[in-house]
Amino acid sequence: MKTIGITVNQSKPKGVQVAEQLVHLLEKRKAKVVVDAALATQLKRPDLGLELEHFADHVQLVFVLGGDGTLLGMARRFAEAQLPILGFNLGQLGFLSEAEPDDLSMAVDRVLKGDYFIEQRLMLKAEVLRDGAVIETGTALNDIGIAKGSFGRMIQCTAYMDGMFLGTYSGDGLIVSTPTGSTAYSLSCGGPIVHPGIQVLLLTPICPHTLTSRPMVLPAEAVLEIHVSAVHHEMGITIDGQIGYCLKEGDVVRVKRSRTPAHLIKWQDRSFFEVVRKKLQGESVDSRVGGK
Repeated sequence: MKTIGITVNQSKPKGVQVAEQLVHLLEKRKAKVVVDAALATQLKRPDLGLELEHFADHVQLVFVLGGDGTLLGMARRFAEAQLPILGFNLGQLGFLSEAEPDDLSMAVDRVLKGDYFIEQRLMLKAEVLRDGAVIETGTALNDIGIAKGSFGRMIQCTAYMDGMFLGTYSGDGLIVSTPTGSTAYSLSCGGPIVHPGIQVLLLTPICPHTLTSRPMVLPAEAVLEIHVSAVHHEMGITIDGQIGYCLKEGDVVRVKRSRTPAHLIKWQDRSFFEVVRKKLQGESVDSRVGGK
């Protein structure tokens, strides 16, 4: 029997309540369960508590309760350990989540029966180079964004792929995205929707000040180097829109495929296109067989 870890974004309404229900369902089915230490305190179950940094040594998969942002953070945390993640949507869109809080029993039964598959999602590794030295690093499941701050003037990004000049983009910045992130920030900037099974990188300009700048689909094994410049000092890099670092004139952002993908638990009977169609149209996606 697998040991299942549970972590929850406690800022979400009913997050702790849903976690308590999951613990009850798992224990009722004689499954072994641990929860993150903060949640254990909320549940008054210190016997189940475990720090997140120790999950990799004790659990075989993780239930993540929250929105897409919560799942992105946990994907980065657990990618190195190759821990499969099942997202329970407690947010608004829940594009990355596979389970819904209104059918917890079904989700638990499917996991315990092994009625799922693990989808490996490409992740990105980013490095910020200043004067030839790496000063910051980060890993992203969705995207790496390079952008101006609140200041009104543009920034200039000169992009190279494996040393070959791609182009110079003047505007609000550039996004380097994974297929997973193709439905996030990149999409809002005019980028294509890419099936997660296709191993590619996306380069999407943000509000380019030209009629000829268009998104590009690039090989997954490519190494991108983006040189940034501006007449002001409000430039930065964001990782999945959650972690940020300031950039200076002349900095280089190097982005390549991470050696460790994210492992997401998915149901066999729900397609990527169904999720895209229903989530992006604001409809609910039924978590039961066939999504019908």
